[in-house]
Amino acid sequence: MKQFFAHIAAEWKLAILPALLKWGIWGVGAVALLDSSSIPVPMDAILALYVWNDKRHFWLYCLVAAAGSAIGGLLPYGLGRAGGELFLLKRVDRAKFERMRDRFQRQEFLAVMIPSMMPPPAPWKVFVFASGVFEMKVGNFLMAVFAGRMVRWLALSLLVLKLGPGAADLVTRHALATVLAVGVLAVVGFAWWWMRKKRSGKLLED
Repeated sequence: MKQFFAHIAAEWKLAILPALLKWGIWGVGAVALLDSSSIPVPMDAILALYVWNDKRHFWLYCLVAAAGSAIGGLLPYGLGRAGGELFLLKRVDRAKFERMRDRFQRQEFLAVMIPSMMPPPAPWKVFVFASGVFEMKVGNFLMAVFAGRMVRWLALSLLVLKLGPGAADLVTRHALATVLAVGVLAVVGFAWWWMRKKRSGKLLED
């Protein structure tokens, strides 16, 4: 079985992937969809190359890729929704499972959006699968993945425009620093949003 899947992955990378990429912008969206749903590919490197070769439309590549990634994420989300609690417990211990459940109950949107912003090796599919297990609404799930991917790939595109297509490799090699930076920004942004929400609530009470 493992050999079968390895063969499929090899065929995908050698034949199907180049064929899809000939579709230009729509090909990038299709690759992002398949990357999120099934076989992983170096999406950052692919996007960086397209942005570098078509700088004027960098935002459009990010938009279509983010949409494709959100739609593709519906497959692992659906598997989780169909009854993946036991499967998830085989991948994480009970304590981590409970922490994930608490995180989704407190703020499910950020629980999906923040991992969607992070580059590999962040375990994105675990959070996507968990969003199905914890029954996140489909609309909120799609918006969270789209928003996170859009932030990630817009940031990557700006680096590519400044440093060249090698920026994708730079992000990968410094993945930990990137993850920490994104995490800090997300925490600061959430704190600012929470303070504004509390302040507006107090104003309404007064």
